[in-house]
Amino acid sequence: MVVEPGGDDAAERQAQLLRGCLDMCLLALLAAEPAHGYDLVRRLEAAGFGTVSYGTVYPLITRLHRLGLVANASEPSPSGPPRKIYRLTDAGRDRLSAWRAQWFRFSAVVNDTLTPSGDDHEHAVR
Repeated sequence: MVVEPGGDDAAERQAQLLRGCLDMCLLALLAAEPAHGYDLVRRLEAAGFGTVSYGTVYPLITRLHRLGLVANASEPSPSGPPRKIYRLTDAGRDRLSAWRAQWFRFSAVVNDTLTPSGDDHEHAVR
């Protein structure tokens, strides 16, 4: 196994990538449907992000709320205390739109850079 400088491995790389886009993904999930924190964690896992802890999601949602991108309202719970349901604000929709455009431009550059050209592919096969 080759270890890169800094001890970088697949799990650490995945964590770094997630940190870079989790706020955008939470806004996208809330644009699709308002949700409570537990549901957001479950939806992230179902989307393929793996295990994302509540300790990661709740502070981020609080930050998005403080920025005015997310609003919350209390909703009765079938069992236990009321729970907060989060939804996007108009500012959140605007920010998501801007972040989506930025992401698509950025990911296109990354994809183009990572995709082997004809010469790269020929050298890799030899």
